[in-house]
Amino acid sequence: MSAASPSLHSPEEVARRAKTESLISPRFYTTDFDAMDRLDVSSLRGEWDVMMKEYQGDNNQDHFQRDAKFTEEVHEVFSQVSPELRQEFLDFLITSVTSEFSGCILYKEIEKNVSNPDIKQLMHYMARDESRHAGFINQSLKDFGLGLDLGDLKRTKAYTYFKPKYIFYATYLSEKIGYARYITIFRQLERHPDKRFHPIFRWFERWCNDEFRHGESFALIMRAHPHLLRGINVYWIRFFLLAVYATMYVRDHTRPMLHNAMGLDSTNYDYQVFDITTEISKQVFPVSLDTDLPAFRAGLERLHQIQVRFNEAKARGGLVGKIKQAGLAVAGVATFAKLYFLPVKHHELPEQVRMAPAW
Repeated sequence: MSAASPSLHSPEEVARRAKTESLISPRFYTTDFDAMDRLDVSSLRGEWDVMMKEYQGDNNQDHFQRDAKFTEEVHEVFSQVSPELRQEFLDFLITSVTSEFSGCILYKEIEKNVSNPDIKQLMHYMARDESRHAGFINQSLKDFGLGLDLGDLKRTKAYTYFKPKYIFYATYLSEKIGYARYITIFRQLERHPDKRFHPIFRWFERWCNDEFRHGESFALIMRAHPHLLRGINVYWIRFFLLAVYATMYVRDHTRPMLHNAMGLDSTNYDYQVFDITTEISKQVFPVSLDTDLPAFRAGLERLHQIQVRFNEAKARGGLVGKIKQAGLAVAGVATFAKLYFLPVKHHELPEQVRMAPAW
């Protein structure tokens, strides 16, 4: 965790962290509900109905229950970690619960404000899943007396308006990269159980399959509306691909001890996640980022270094600190722009939209 990040020792500090607005913090969203109501998935009715049956089956309804071993591991294993790792893990939990709860709120609001039966049903199921995820993570915060008041978070955190198509691009990627992150961690700790320093990681495999299915839902919506994947919208797809990858890289490199404790290198872990997400996103996006380009990797590392220096300038405060922050913000935008205009890969979309979580 960056040296500029304050320690997390009280519910008030945790709440402030969850409400913080920055380029790398999870956001709460609202959208155009009338436009959502007009969506039509009839061109992919067969795949859509199969997916709805999967949601109805609710194969994870019994999954998010803590067993006696969970409490034992918290006291016997996690209690042994260093104070620095504890802080990075708490930061990870706060980011995760805020992100999951963000999805819950958005999906619930769409469900409430549309009459389209397909979209209403989908949003109901996804809000159900995200509510479970957020509540399960929050329980781990409560183990340390640091649980978030999710009702207060809903009332007081700022909301960002996104057009539906931006919601589709961003949320699709968020769900798919969430799957890739969780399954990569789960597989690593499956191979090295001695590095599982908290029991929550044992839940990641079935949990991330929820994330995968949520992404499938948005893939079907976008493929049912092919104009979203053509023309100028391809440039928006490139933007969101880069924004999601860059955000993950910078955020992960502010808490390297978290990955080291699991036997992972933050950079290698991130590029493994990018590879999985890129392969998955070919189901719906006609372009993908070439994350193997040396210029791409150098650009992400530059964004990370800019963020470190920005945090230091912010902690310094005063006029000099503000001037440095402004200069670094400009440098960040320029670096992002250079990354955006790097060559991308183009490919045809498969006839069959849906995929299986096979990683």
